[in-house]
Amino acid sequence: KKTFRPEFLNRIDGVIVFHALNKEHITRILELILNLAAKPLAEKNIKLEVTDAAKEFLISKGYDPAFGARPLRRVVQDHVEDTLSEGLLRGDYHSGDTVVIDYVGDKVVARPALQPVSSEKGK
Repeated sequence: KKTFRPEFLNRIDGVIVFHALNKEHITRILELILNLAAKPLAEKNIKLEVTDAAKEFLISKGYDPAFGARPLRRVVQDHVEDTLSEGLLRGDYHSGDTVVIDYVGDKVVARPALQPVSSEKGK
């Protein structure tokens, strides 16, 4: 109150305290962003799974203490959505598939999940 003039202080409605985001918060934000990225796939009856390794990579690239989780959306777009789009255009995924996003060899990869072998097939 001693630093600012009364005219300025009267314009302030309230004080909002910001607490830094922890890893749990960032993980929850990532889950929300990934759910949004999965919606177009769900419309094509394709499920999306993301490995823990891929999540760790996305969080490490997408979280900045100065900017919080703001860069996370762009990282998901660059590494997940673009990869999925390319696979869809190539015809790598079909209705009923589950696509797994993984982090392998310093890059994010998307691949169809291995389907369990049915025991009925051999009979």
